[in-house]
Amino acid sequence: MAVDPSGLVVRFVNSDPGFQLHLKNSERILIVGAGKASAAMGLGLEQQIKHFLPKAHGILNVPEANYPNLQKIKLNLARPLGMNQPTAKAVEGSKLMLQLAKGAREGDLLIALISGGGSALMPLPSEGVSLEDKQKVTSILSSCSASINELNCVRKHLSQIKGGRLAQAFLEATNGKGNIYSLILSDVIEDKLDVIGSGPTVNDPTTFKDAITILEKYQLIQSVPDSVLRHLKKGLEGEILETPKDLPGDIKNIVLGNNALALESAAIHAEHLGYHVINLGSCMESDTAALAIFHASIARSILKYGQPVKPPVCILSGGETTVNLGKNPGKGGRNQEMALAFLCALKEQGLERITFLAAGSDGEDGPTDAAGAFADGNTLQQSGSMNASDYLTRHDAYHYFKNSNSLFQPGPTGTNVMDLRVLLVV
Repeated sequence: MAVDPSGLVVRFVNSDPGFQLHLKNSERILIVGAGKASAAMGLGLEQQIKHFLPKAHGILNVPEANYPNLQKIKLNLARPLGMNQPTAKAVEGSKLMLQLAKGAREGDLLIALISGGGSALMPLPSEGVSLEDKQKVTSILSSCSASINELNCVRKHLSQIKGGRLAQAFLEATNGKGNIYSLILSDVIEDKLDVIGSGPTVNDPTTFKDAITILEKYQLIQSVPDSVLRHLKKGLEGEILETPKDLPGDIKNIVLGNNALALESAAIHAEHLGYHVINLGSCMESDTAALAIFHASIARSILKYGQPVKPPVCILSGGETTVNLGKNPGKGGRNQEMALAFLCALKEQGLERITFLAAGSDGEDGPTDAAGAFADGNTLQQSGSMNASDYLTRHDAYHYFKNSNSLFQPGPTGTNVMDLRVLLVV
């Protein structure tokens, strides 16, 4: 598997002499991090640093799942599956991580294992902001189609650990004489280091002013908790220090895997199966329904005109879209919504020759037990008298696909590199 977190860490450790040297020369090895892939990353790390494990210890915040036992890294099961909000248990784990960083000594090595989902799994609200208030602002921003960049900008400015503050605490404790390696599995478009997991070891280019501007953009100033707005305004007025902008350049923030790598591997496999492959890349974002219509339009063009290529064709794309849920939405996630919007856009044309899958690479899609859904002729046949457009209007894709036996439910995959879409036209 191209984006297997454990394998990616193993390859990195084996191929980086500088990292090996730091392992050997460090007094202690402190391991922290969070994300849906972090447990597997921790497993790969422990397998490759066996000789150095006696001086290693740490903690990772991960979703609930069945993980193999690690020797020196504690796995803090910080939230249940199908729920992507910060929890009290995640706060406890994050406090321990910050304590490790603040208790570091000269000559220590800090290894951060960061992957998608890390922002919600590494919450440590700023003083004066409660967990409940942070949950509320996260939920509000998520429901109004704010991008992950915007969401994480606000999160960073309500946190004691995000936006470079973890690295800052470690460097202050070691008088700048500790070393930091952050091994990262990217779940954001263009692999922006400050956005992945909200960049706990990365200089933060965003500001308190940016965070307030985002709330104004979505007309949320009156909706967010008073403590949140009060904290952001204090930051704007200089009463609270900004997130770090001048962390030293020798911090190693290394992206081990991403959506582009997954698409590249899928393209090779599809070619081996005899498909002409069109890889649309990993930077597709914006409105979910609009992108679904785009994919449906390509499928129709291939069927009617053989353009841009003749069947059999495999069209691949990745990225992360947004859905504006409005009031009283049904159940689903952006991938299920995309599959349903694709089905509606195609208007039953050529579905016997088309299969479309939209899915989250982590095995999760919204607050559901599905990663996404299939849209094809069988879906339409199984749907009976259900009106797909009605379900789409209500943002209730989960129940449409559940009733038509078309949900994609692989369970947690242990990795996370954004969403993947596969469109087959034969």
